[in-house]
Amino acid sequence: MKEFPGFDLPEPVRSGQLNIADIGTDLSDVTFTVLDFETTGSDRSGGNVTEIGAVRMRGGAVDGEFQTLVNPAGQVVSPFVQHLTGITNSMVAAAPEMRTVLPAFLEFARGTVLVAHNAPFDIGILRRACEEHAYPWPQFRVVDTLTLARRILPKGEVRNHKLATLAQHFGTRTDPEHRALADARATGELLNHLFDRLGGYGVNTLEKLLSLKPQGLGRRRTKLHLADNVPTGPGVYMFLDGARRVLYIGKSRDMHTRVRSYFTAGETRGRMTEMVTAAQEVTTVPCATEAEAAVREVRLIGELAPPYNRRSKRPERQTWLKFTDEAFPRLSAVRTQPPHGLLAAGPFSSHRSALQAKNVLEQLYPLKTCTQNPRSAKFRPCAASQVDACGGPCCGIANAREYQHSIRGLKQFAAGDTADFSHRLNERLKQLSQQQRFESASDALEAAVQMLRVQARAEAARLINQIQQITAARPQPNGSWEIVLIRWGRLAASETAAKASAVLSTAREMEATAAHVEPEYPTLLEEHTILSAWLYGEGTVLISSTAPLALPRTGFGFASARLGSRRRGD
Repeated sequence: MKEFPGFDLPEPVRSGQLNIADIGTDLSDVTFTVLDFETTGSDRSGGNVTEIGAVRMRGGAVDGEFQTLVNPAGQVVSPFVQHLTGITNSMVAAAPEMRTVLPAFLEFARGTVLVAHNAPFDIGILRRACEEHAYPWPQFRVVDTLTLARRILPKGEVRNHKLATLAQHFGTRTDPEHRALADARATGELLNHLFDRLGGYGVNTLEKLLSLKPQGLGRRRTKLHLADNVPTGPGVYMFLDGARRVLYIGKSRDMHTRVRSYFTAGETRGRMTEMVTAAQEVTTVPCATEAEAAVREVRLIGELAPPYNRRSKRPERQTWLKFTDEAFPRLSAVRTQPPHGLLAAGPFSSHRSALQAKNVLEQLYPLKTCTQNPRSAKFRPCAASQVDACGGPCCGIANAREYQHSIRGLKQFAAGDTADFSHRLNERLKQLSQQQRFESASDALEAAVQMLRVQARAEAARLINQIQQITAARPQPNGSWEIVLIRWGRLAASETAAKASAVLSTAREMEATAAHVEPEYPTLLEEHTILSAWLYGEGTVLISSTAPLALPRTGFGFASARLGSRRRGD
């Protein structure tokens, strides 16, 4: 039998007579109820459900379906969720409330095993609905297709484990469309495909399916002694192998507790099991504050490139979007930072995220996307221009000044003014919604939010990079104060003051003894992100700064916050 990736199988019976419990219930004989909830998007309580969809399955075949709209008990469906799902406030106004729907659904699912994609979310809604309406929890057994997919599908087979991605990967007959019944049908088909994979590992009974455990727990527990000398408090910890090569670097506010957690059942990541098996030593770098620990972590990962760290492993592999230097400029993704006049966006932490941002901007602005030279005798309008996917000469704009005028809003975006971008994005989302392309609208909004976050990060980094010295403090739950000193965008010192009255004196001592930083000292993007997030985080108090720290109202930070609220339905 093949070894199951990421799970340990139950121990087989070695001898003796098998009984019914040993044989188990074949998966083909189990009835599953695959469910999905649509909500107003405001919270996760049972009162905000707008639709329930469920499919009852046995032996891979459907033997019943359940679908109903639900009145969300006075809560309003946000405009974004209406666009995403197509469920409007008028549609649910006359629908039954959860107290009426719940008993019918519980009867439909009685005696079955519940299935959902990201089950904690959907099952959590169902549990709270039962509590709110005084129904005893039926002790359903639960299968989460998201967890199974993450364990079964090897790295690189799929780009992520979203339901839409997996449905496309397996070619399900039903496409998820953010409607409860359609998504439940797609999840049911996904479950059948996952069972096909599981069968190859000998997982063919319900008992085996529900008893799958994270791999290597016994092996990890034998290494628990490695945490004995790890101190408490904030800092960076490093797992080393027998040759004292660094395998993995992490940080924590309590290093001792965090390191111990790698040797328990709570750690389910397969690569961490492999790393802990190889580790022979844990060494630490105690830090004065959590902010310092976070900065030292990214610096060490960037310097040492440990094999088991995914994040920050290649900090130099940043990507920018630039305007090509030509009469009809287009966007190009490049690995080296472009001159200020040609910079369009970035830096992005991956080439893929840069291309996603490029796609968003090309949808909003009439950019030239092909590489043809309009002055060439062989020039012909490209195929993309037939579907309005290439602007400029291919769409009949032969005057370079006219073309530059058509993309002036994008130039403003590159300079940090998001007003025109926000207007165009709103119009694009409205257009997609009117065409009932809700999935496309959701993808466009998500990509725009991610791009604005990158730009906001770069905007804040540029600001702190231009300031010689910033000193700030933040209160901690235990009454102490975390103090951070930044010079030219780089952490120069950090300290903890035991009480508020000691903050100013501690800050003055830090300013006198902090590390010297040159204005052009190269600093990792992630260090900028950590420091700017800390500075602009809730509760931070500015002690002193050699220049103002204000962000522009039409800049990326404010635009990112507004768009993020819209995505959440706030």
